[in-house]
Amino acid sequence: MSIVPKKEDYTFEEWLDLDDNEKIELIDGNVYMRSEPSRRHQKVSRELTTELNIFLRGNKKCALYTDPFMVKLSKETVVHPDISVICDDNKFNDRGCIGAPDLIIEILSPSNAGYDMFTKYNHYLLAGVKEYWIVDPYKNTVITYILQNGVYESTYYKEKDILPVYVLPDCKIDLKVIFEPVN
Repeated sequence: MSIVPKKEDYTFEEWLDLDDNEKIELIDGNVYMRSEPSRRHQKVSRELTTELNIFLRGNKKCALYTDPFMVKLSKETVVHPDISVICDDNKFNDRGCIGAPDLIIEILSPSNAGYDMFTKYNHYLLAGVKEYWIVDPYKNTVITYILQNGVYESTYYKEKDILPVYVLPDCKIDLKVIFEPVN
């Protein structure tokens, strides 16, 4: 693993030059190393990706990306969401997405829960992410945030619920499938 040089106020261009920048996020010019996901985290991510991919198969408008995938929210903020859905071809460049994806899903790990729930939440809200999910793979819950008139409205879902995807009309995720035990 490379060592991130100690410095404040990194620019996007300096972040690009860092070794292993796919493991490093840039928030307000500060770098954050990301931890390795647990087996449970990976399983939940795989199941969500599978369900969304099945729905999006043949869809020419929206594309699904998984970590590591660069999302540049602003000049000084670059993140790697666990799962992103982007429905605007104009937001892509060679490296990833420039601007707010339509849907971002973050899966909590014990080491990053506060970061995803507060720091990223605020940046996603300010950037205009239309739908943001926080998935807790240990409590088998999902909190969805839907952007309405500049604020997020939240809804809480449990493992036996069917979760509608706001930005993908007619897409519904059966959380029983997502939260099956790890084998």
